[in-house]
Amino acid sequence: MAKSTKKDAARKVIADNRKARFNYEIVDTTEAGIVLQGTEVKALRNGEANIAESYVSEEGGEIWLINSHIPEYLEANRFNHEPRRRRKLLLHKREMARMAQASDREGMTLVPLRLYFNDRGRAKLEVAIAKGKKLHDKRETAKKRDWNREKARILRDRG
Repeated sequence: MAKSTKKDAARKVIADNRKARFNYEIVDTTEAGIVLQGTEVKALRNGEANIAESYVSEEGGEIWLINSHIPEYLEANRFNHEPRRRRKLLLHKREMARMAQASDREGMTLVPLRLYFNDRGRAKLEVAIAKGKKLHDKRETAKKRDWNREKARILRDRG
């Protein structure tokens, strides 16, 4: 039990896609490495990134993170990177095949959930195989969340 809390404490979350869990039903998650330039790593260490509008795509047998925003590192002058460039994800061949197969299935998509540094200081991206929720599913999720909040409030007030 103590090992899992130590592992969670070692993760330094840089960017979180909070809307993903509301808009998608998460089926499976995978940790992927990400190919970065030096100035991108420096910008991430400052805690600046946005993956809320990004998505993951399989093209030519490789998995890519598209439309993620890592701002330019201010101290890097002319050797800076493009903020919205496509970034290659590093996965084993089996994982890539599984993700490609899942994205080909009807209704399944690849969604980035969290960008973080692991305990070894490497930038990692948590990628989910997800199914899009319909409007009535989103309403149901909101109802459950509100009921759980209300239930906790009632229990707290009673004792």
